Amino acid sequence: MSKVWFITGCSTGFGRELSKQVLATGNKVVVTARKVADVQDIVAGNEANAIAVTLDVTKPAEITAAVAAAMQKFGSIDVLVNNAGIGYFGAIEESEDDAVRQMFEINVFGLAKMTQEVLPIMRKQRSGHVVNIASIGGLRSFPAVGFYNATKYAVDGLSEALAKETAHLGIKVTIVCPSGFRTDWAGRSANDSKIIIEDYAPTAGQNKSNIRGYSGNQPGDPVRAAKAIVAAVDAENPPLRLLLGEAALKGARAKLDELKHDFDTWEATTVGADFPKEEQ
Repeated sequence: MSKVWFITGCSTGFGRELSKQVLATGNKVVVTARKVADVQDIVAGNEANAIAVTLDVTKPAEITAAVAAAMQKFGSIDVLVNNAGIGYFGAIEESEDDAVRQMFEINVFGLAKMTQEVLPIMRKQRSGHVVNIASIGGLRSFPAVGFYNATKYAVDGLSEALAKETAHLGIKVTIVCPSGFRTDWAGRSANDSKIIIEDYAPTAGQNKSNIRGYSGNQPGDPVRAAKAIVAAVDAENPPLRLLLGEAALKGARAKLDELKHDFDTWEATTVGADFPKEEQ
């Protein structure tokens, strides 16, 4: 049985490839972008199963209108993919407040508002799947992208809570955690801080240079990623977290090792912070 997918941020990258894959697998899709002209080619020839809608996730009125258009066209939303997002490069001390706040508006608050708008539909259906595109950077942090990491940690935390709130309603949640893929994220979709502090050149500066330098040559294939996301949504028991890319798997396992080391090393201190058991 076909599903109705609603995908944000479809002009490039994961959103674009996922929209095409959804259509190729016989599903219906609401294709959204800030400039709807950027996604009309996806819909062309597929008008019975696809609709292109203008959507800036930082504008609540556009979110409401886009969801209404989806319901008018298809009558349901079975899968919400919160893909819209931007990046930002700068050491913590270098990062500019307005740029950081704008990133949070898109990556976190826009995602949250989009989810809140669709949840009543899924609750009424007693079914649905929310797919939030996070990052390996939402599980493990890196220099030069600390505030970007913070947005993706927020997405991870919000999504895990949502999964626990909605499971009994038939609503599933999957957090997608990619490593480096050949999208525009490290290109035009990520801005640089205008402030440069030389002391951070060996850490944040070097990592920014590395990431920018391999933009377009990352090992991750967006087409294969799109197929993996569709497969996860179609699975009887989809994962809460779907890692995409070998580097994501290595990074996540390294983070687990780091956590275990600190937890085990400081176990006595941790347990000792409680009142003695006889006083509890």
